[in-house]
Amino acid sequence: MNPKPILFYLGCLLATLLLSAESKAQTRVISLQEAIDLSLQNNKQLRLSQLAIAGAQNQLKEAQDRRLPDVNLSGAYLRMSHATVDLKVKLPESNSNNNESGTTPATAPDINQATYGTASVSLPIFSGLRISYGIESAKYLLKASELDAAKDREDVVQNTVGAFINLYKAQQATHMVTENLESARQRVRDLSNLEANGLLARNDLLKAELQQSNIELTLLDAQNNLRLARLNMSLMLGLPANTMLETDTAFISQSLTFADKNAMAWEDLAFQHRSELAALDWRSKAANSSIKAAKGAYFPSLALTGGYTYAYVPNFITISNAMNAGLGLSYSPSAFWKAGTQVRTARLRAEELQVRKEQLTDAVRLQINQAYEQYQLSSNRINVYAKAVEQADENFRIVHNKFENSLATTTELLDADVARLQAQLNYSAAKADAVAAYYNLLHAAGISQNQDTK
Repeated sequence: MNPKPILFYLGCLLATLLLSAESKAQTRVISLQEAIDLSLQNNKQLRLSQLAIAGAQNQLKEAQDRRLPDVNLSGAYLRMSHATVDLKVKLPESNSNNNESGTTPATAPDINQATYGTASVSLPIFSGLRISYGIESAKYLLKASELDAAKDREDVVQNTVGAFINLYKAQQATHMVTENLESARQRVRDLSNLEANGLLARNDLLKAELQQSNIELTLLDAQNNLRLARLNMSLMLGLPANTMLETDTAFISQSLTFADKNAMAWEDLAFQHRSELAALDWRSKAANSSIKAAKGAYFPSLALTGGYTYAYVPNFITISNAMNAGLGLSYSPSAFWKAGTQVRTARLRAEELQVRKEQLTDAVRLQINQAYEQYQLSSNRINVYAKAVEQADENFRIVHNKFENSLATTTELLDADVARLQAQLNYSAAKADAVAAYYNLLHAAGISQNQDTK
C-alpha cells in the first residue's frame, strides 16, 4: 500500500484543523466602549495632534527664552604681511653708543600677527512689550492646539461609533438573510415533494427556486459587506486585518433620552462645549496679542549690556581685563513706515478669525438642528418598523395557512415572506440608526456619551 496518499490526506486534515483553530482564536467579541478605547490608543491622527501640541509648547518656550540674556563670544588669530605702521604718536627714544647725543629715534614695531577675543552680554529690559505679548500669544496658541487635539479626539470617537454600528448592521443582515435562506431551502424541498406528487404546478416550484436564488445573491452581498466592515473596524482599532470581530449587541438596549431637551437647548450646549469654537476664541486672543506686539516696534529698546575684551599684538600691545558695563538704547525711526504693515497684517488676521467664528457658529446651528431632527426621525421609525414587523409576521402566518389550505397562491406566499424579511431588516437597522443618530447629536454638541448634558 502506498503511504503517500495517506500522508497527503493527513497533512490536509492537519492544515484544516490549524486554520480552523486560528480562525476561532482570532474571533473577538468587542463592546462599543472597548472599540472607542482601542481607536483612541491607535489612531494616527491623534499622534499628529500630540505632535502639534509639542510644537506649540516649543514655540512658547522660544518666546519665553527671549527674556533671557544674549551672550556672544568671538575671537580670532590673524597672520598678516609685514604691515607699514605709521604711528601718529611719538615713540620713546633708545640709547645708542654710535650717536653723539647718546639716543636714537625708536623705529615702528614689526607686526605680522594678532590675537583678540571679546565677550558680550545683553539683557533686555524694555522692548516695546514685544517679548511679553509674544509670550502671551504663544500661550493662547498652545491652548488652541490642545483644543484642536480634543476636536480630533471627538472625531475619532464619532468615526468609531459609525464603523461599529455599520459592523453591527452588517452582522444582523447576514444573520437574518441566512435564516431566511434556510427557510427558503426548506420551502423548496416541501414544494418539490408536492410537485413530484402532482399537487403543485411546475411553475410555482420554479418561483420558489428563483426566490431561493435571489436570497443566495442577497446573502453574498451581505457577507461581502460584513467582510469589508470587519476590515475597516480592525484597521481603525489597530488590530490584525484578519481579526474576526463580532459586536456586543448590548449597546442597542441602552436608554437614549434627551431629558426633554429641544433644539435650542442643544444649541446652547454646543456653544459651551464645541472645541472648535473655543479654539477660535484662543486664536483671536493670540491675534490681538500679535497686534500689540507689532505696535511695540514704534518704541525704543533698552537693554543692560556688559562685556570683556582681550587683545595681543606681539611687539606692539597687550590688552587684558578690559571690562565694560552699561545701558544700551536703540531706536529705529524707520519703524514709523515699516511697522505699520505688520500691524495691519495682524489686524487682518484678527478680523479673519472673527469671520471664521461667525461661519462656524452658523454651521454649528445647522449641524445641531440636522442631528436633532435625524434623531427624532430615527426614534419614530423604530416604533413604525416594530409595528411593521408584527404586521408582516401576522400577514405571513395568514398567507401560509391559506396556502396550506389551497386558498393562496405560491406568489402570495413568496411575497409575504419577502415582506417579512424586509420588515425585520428595516427594524434592526432602525434601532442601530437611532443609536448612531444619538451619538451624532452628542458629537454635534461637542460632548461625550458619558458627559452630563443637564
